[in-house]
Amino acid sequence: MRAFDPDAFLAVRDAVLTSERENKGIGTLGEKSLHRILKSYYEPLCALHEQKIGRYVADILNEDGILEIQTRSLSAMRKKLEAFLEVTHVTVIHPVVRQKWVSWLDPQTGEISPKRKSPRAGTLYSAFWELGGIPDLLCHPNLTLCLVTLDMDEIRYLDGWGRGGKRGSTRCDRIPRALLAETRLAGRDAYAALLPQALPDVFTKRELAAAAGVRMERTGADALLRVFRAVGILCEDGKRGKEKLYRRCAPQIAPQTNDLP
Repeated sequence: MRAFDPDAFLAVRDAVLTSERENKGIGTLGEKSLHRILKSYYEPLCALHEQKIGRYVADILNEDGILEIQTRSLSAMRKKLEAFLEVTHVTVIHPVVRQKWVSWLDPQTGEISPKRKSPRAGTLYSAFWELGGIPDLLCHPNLTLCLVTLDMDEIRYLDGWGRGGKRGSTRCDRIPRALLAETRLAGRDAYAALLPQALPDVFTKRELAAAAGVRMERTGADALLRVFRAVGILCEDGKRGKEKLYRRCAPQIAPQTNDLP
């Protein structure tokens, strides 16, 4: 895959946005901008985009195998991913938003509000809710997950309900401000490295949430437990009162055989 290059990423972003806006204009892009920017950055050769493989079309097929840009639900691509994993190595590129600035587009007038910084900041753990949608595939030998950390501008339509039409609104577009980091996950050890170092030997879900800086809700600590247990690095270890206890699992070592001469 392409070497990490934030400056080149911004150049690709600007070229894609210029092309899109010349042809379409803002408000009609949907989710396409972010997807196209990531696809063009990770494979500049358009001839290698949109390659038919069996029943499905891969975003990119090059010397690294298949690269799929998945900006939304990972569980939605399960059947496609399973088919690709039978053929070759697959890298799934999934964005993680660290910080975002939100503006609102009035669909009636086309007026866009000034950008406001969201008070909530994301981390790598923000992606675990999506990773939990394919728990049995996370350690597949043909799969690498590339979590791409970005700062992002987000444009939303004022088409929801409640005061100002913001609740339940539709996302119009997301445009990255900066490429900050890449984290590649392939195999058990890569996930083990994401366990908070401050955790004691035995801990509760509440202690995991505190160590990771996430909430207790299903998109927080519950998502972490689902992924860490799925890849075999956390096990249950009894209870403390009403709370379940967890511990790090010992690595599974394949049995050795001594063949007789």
